[in-house]
Amino acid sequence: MTTPVGVLALQGAFARHIAVLEELGVEAVEVRRPEHLDDVGALVMPGGESTTMSMLLESSGLFDAIEARLDAAMPVFGTCAGLILLASDIADGRPDQRSFAALDISVRRNAYGRQVDSFETDLAVDVIGGMFPAVFIRAPGIEQVGADVDVLASVDGRPVLCRRDHVLAASFHPELSADGRLHRYFIDQVATGVS
Repeated sequence: MTTPVGVLALQGAFARHIAVLEELGVEAVEVRRPEHLDDVGALVMPGGESTTMSMLLESSGLFDAIEARLDAAMPVFGTCAGLILLASDIADGRPDQRSFAALDISVRRNAYGRQVDSFETDLAVDVIGGMFPAVFIRAPGIEQVGADVDVLASVDGRPVLCRRDHVLAASFHPELSADGRLHRYFIDQVATGVS
């Protein structure tokens, strides 16, 4: 990918995503205002607190700018809270909480429990050629998946990694492992439109 990848930098684990992308030789830029989207070819939406991120997206003017870019098929990789913001339905969201509805899934926030219930597990992820060390921290659960969404990995029968065209979303934090293969998959496959 020749254009920079933006990383939503309003709140959450954005610095680690930037570090992973840079380790892969990809130029990454922080996205804090609408004009920061002008030169990016793709966007990573990190984990954090989804209701806080939603409010910050509104107050910064980024919500509408990102929504317009997603409607124009900008590739996006949402992790944890980023997945929640991409979902078409947030089962336990606030009544005024907006999402981008870029992925036809229904999610429940903190479905895997509180901070003390955090865990790590090895996921079978065929699209990257094997097992991936996934870190779950107050992770959202995917409760329903639309017909046009591909499930790429599951835990105990529950989807945790999904893709639809230019949208990739994970319930877990791939940036916290020492494995950059999911970010590489996003750059090489999702962002370039390879199935």
